[in-house]
Amino acid sequence: MPKVYIRTYGCQMNERDTEQVSQMFVDRGYTMTGEEEAADVILINTCSVRDQAEQKALGKMGLMGQYRKAKPHLVTGFMGCMAQSRGVELVATSKVDLVVGTQKYHRVVDHVDGLIKAKLEKQMDEERFSIVDIEEEEQSQNTIRDHTLKEKQATAFVSIMQGCNMKCTFCIVPYTRGGERGRPIVEIVEEVRRLADRGVKEVTLLGQIVNLYGRHEFPAVGGKSPFVQLLEAVHEVNGIERIRFTSPHPIGYKKDLIEAFTYLPKLAEHVHLPVQSGSNAILKRMHRPYTREKFIELVAKIRAARPGIAVTTDVIVGFPGETEEQYLETRAMFEEIAFENAFVFRYSKRKGTPAAEMEEAMQLPESVKEARNQDLLNLVNALALPKYDELVGQEVEVLCEGYSRYTDTRLTGRTGTNKIAVFDGNYERHTGEMLKLRVTEARGFTLYCELPLR
Repeated sequence: MPKVYIRTYGCQMNERDTEQVSQMFVDRGYTMTGEEEAADVILINTCSVRDQAEQKALGKMGLMGQYRKAKPHLVTGFMGCMAQSRGVELVATSKVDLVVGTQKYHRVVDHVDGLIKAKLEKQMDEERFSIVDIEEEEQSQNTIRDHTLKEKQATAFVSIMQGCNMKCTFCIVPYTRGGERGRPIVEIVEEVRRLADRGVKEVTLLGQIVNLYGRHEFPAVGGKSPFVQLLEAVHEVNGIERIRFTSPHPIGYKKDLIEAFTYLPKLAEHVHLPVQSGSNAILKRMHRPYTREKFIELVAKIRAARPGIAVTTDVIVGFPGETEEQYLETRAMFEEIAFENAFVFRYSKRKGTPAAEMEEAMQLPESVKEARNQDLLNLVNALALPKYDELVGQEVEVLCEGYSRYTDTRLTGRTGTNKIAVFDGNYERHTGEMLKLRVTEARGFTLYCELPLR
């Protein structure tokens, strides 16, 4: 059977979507390969959040052209957010055979079947036969439910919803992923149960704005939102020892969700809480419906509910019209909150978003964006790295996920606060186990640990 190579760019949602498509290929008899030169089908799952991600995907596909001469039957295509936003344009510019949008992942294998058959039967004419499938489809949120698990896989992503209704002025996601659609709780819990039966110990619930899950489809019960109801249900699944979720929105942290951290011990002691800016004027221009003061208050409430919890964030510097004073407001807020880590992004124009249409005089030079980016990164490091140093000599609980990313002689895992730990151990014995490790060294954002003698 044909071999399939898939390259994924972007967020955890894209990783999860790729996993679903891969499993569908396997179910159909295809073979997945990590070697692009061996593939009969090359697909790139794309991201549109930043221009750099799009350029990487386009550049990668450009390199794939070298295989077409040797393999006339080769099928190439784009999936995901860039595919959704650019559509038929990609067929003309990148000469691909297939463009599949964010609501049509479950159609990919059928389309590839048809393309391979057409090529083998030489049904393609000189004008080239291609498929572009980017239309909306009802219930598409329920099609991301199957998993391709590695042996002894300890963690897994679970997609609980698709889409976003927030329309932040810098963000393309509502236009590429569509509006919010949630899956039924019972189906999500059954998926988690199947994962637990296969040895998974930690699940990460995924959604564009995950803590607003189900607000349009399902009722609140006993003062608890659908998302908190889901957390409670997943918490009851035997075998699951840790629950994470990403990516939330500050407005989704109502009283019931904050309180959940006080009575659901399986909830990891880490929240990723995108702030985007520390200036009220910029937040308003971004269409973020909270203030700097409300955000600081929210972080305090979360930390009070679960002492020791780690709070990380996303922030954009160089948003249109951001003055030096407004940037310094963001910087001062970072000093006050002292996040455990932060993803700092330079503002990137996304065609079709309101921020991209703001008058040209408001668009900042790249040099200003880069200077603020580097300054804020340096501040994040200065505030966060000492927290790692403080752990040296202490014990931390780590879920072992298997071999380290960079070597197969050491193992790796994460603490409940989402800190990466690397240590010597036995792959067969320790993978998938919660371990108490002693921290011997902290380098960068990595803890180096050892199994303590008992």
